[in-house]
Amino acid sequence: MLVQQILNSKASNDVVTVAPGTLVRDAAQILADKRIGTVVISQTGTTADGILSERDIVRELANHGAGCLAKKVDDFMTTKLITCTRSDSADDVLHQMTEGRFRHMPVVEDGKMVGLITIGDTVKARLSELAMEKDALQGMIMGH
Repeated sequence: MLVQQILNSKASNDVVTVAPGTLVRDAAQILADKRIGTVVISQTGTTADGILSERDIVRELANHGAGCLAKKVDDFMTTKLITCTRSDSADDVLHQMTEGRFRHMPVVEDGKMVGLITIGDTVKARLSELAMEKDALQGMIMGH
């Protein structure tokens, strides 16, 4: 299965972004309001300049206390992003996420974000693929 197929199965390919300089408290509020786990930091709304996850915020809260909420997302965002393209395989993406211990990956082509996939998206797609394979094998065994 390809990343494009995962994107096609999602209700929306909109990526929630915030501008550099946004306060962490405002990013946290967006995460809570939209019930999502990450925001992409983007100067233009179409590029992926960084990513800030709920884990990043919790880590900073534990290390530095509530004062980190008044700092900028730029201070805590991940800037060495691992991205994928629509033509990448879901298995490769799942492997990268598992090895890198992250759960969100921007889909980027020609320098522009075209979507965001999560580890949950890739697992769901893989489970669907396995179910189809199982049904096909059962059909062959039963002579259907």
